Amino acid sequence: MDHLRGLSGDMPATDQVVRSGFVDCQAEDAVARLAEALHPGDLSLVVLFLSPQTDVSRLIDEAQKTFAPAQVVGCTTAGELAETGYTEGKIVAIGFPQEYFHTRTILVEDLNAFDPHALIEKMISNRNHMARETPDWESDFTFLLIDGLSTKEDQLTSQLSVGLGPVPFFGGSAGDGTDFGKTFVLHGGKAHSNAAVLIQVRTLCPIKVFKTDHLIPTETRMVVTGADPARRIVHEINAEPAAREYARVLGKDPEQLTAFTFAAHPVVVQIGDQHHVRAIQQVADNGDLVFFSAIDEGVVLTLAEAENMVTHLTREIDEMSSPQTPDIVLACDCILRRLEAQQKQQTREISDILAKNRVLGFSTYGEQINSMHVNQTLTGVAIYPPSVS
Repeated sequence: MDHLRGLSGDMPATDQVVRSGFVDCQAEDAVARLAEALHPGDLSLVVLFLSPQTDVSRLIDEAQKTFAPAQVVGCTTAGELAETGYTEGKIVAIGFPQEYFHTRTILVEDLNAFDPHALIEKMISNRNHMARETPDWESDFTFLLIDGLSTKEDQLTSQLSVGLGPVPFFGGSAGDGTDFGKTFVLHGGKAHSNAAVLIQVRTLCPIKVFKTDHLIPTETRMVVTGADPARRIVHEINAEPAAREYARVLGKDPEQLTAFTFAAHPVVVQIGDQHHVRAIQQVADNGDLVFFSAIDEGVVLTLAEAENMVTHLTREIDEMSSPQTPDIVLACDCILRRLEAQQKQQTREISDILAKNRVLGFSTYGEQINSMHVNQTLTGVAIYPPSVS
């Protein structure tokens, strides 16, 4: 776990600092019901995680009008983390009151043609402005929501790191269930594709930004010998057709490779003393492997084994809850973790842990942490009640 900042004091557990609401994405009165749950008059920010079954453009327009003057941002999902844990077909709404949160948002409207220098200048200006307005608050974090089919996450995350300064950063790539058709981020009452939303938050609450995964590298390695980095496609592994060689290493039929296979048999790359997952999205018709994140020729891929997800998540939540229990954990959880839980029949147990600890957010097509775009991880921020003087 990373970036433990300013933990002290306590507050009654019944006094939730961050508000939340949940509704079926097909409900005609979805926004009205969310407003009833969030009591939006004093909110600085509302974050929406929408099932891809939602009428996205209509809902975000109505939500921005209803929740104004709060800023409304969000994205579509590959599943939601709601009040009962893993779910689908829902809208999750999270409200941040002005009393505890000062927020600024930046829309990156076109990921093919953005000015990184202007973006960094805006980030620094926002951070300085918020610090002047709330000089006694000590916690900051930056949260990114980005089109999960843009293939621009690695580039944007790397460039944003220059402007972060000491502020911890995490994020998630918007999803489209398991269809991989089109994803949206939400800002300014509109749904945007090939775009990103950067959310800068300064808060009175102590926070802990984190990244965790349950994967253990093995001794089995493969080398990427043919790739198209711009499209995250691997043509060859060990000088053999990529899908066929990956299947051979696993002892499986290449015709039977599925998303469940990729979730159960991930590959990682070693960067320094840490491993980072390079998750496989799908097999192309020609036998290439399409990845969720950056890949290039010469990269050494290490096969990883999974620790029991329930055991691992329980341990991580326990660590996060010491010495104080979070008010909420805002989380970006890779779709491959959800698929693995389904395959191993652990969905109910994982959901119970998430629900018990108020872990809310969405299943992603990828996650961001500081300067990295990663996969098959859980990233997020634990937000703790402010100290009571």
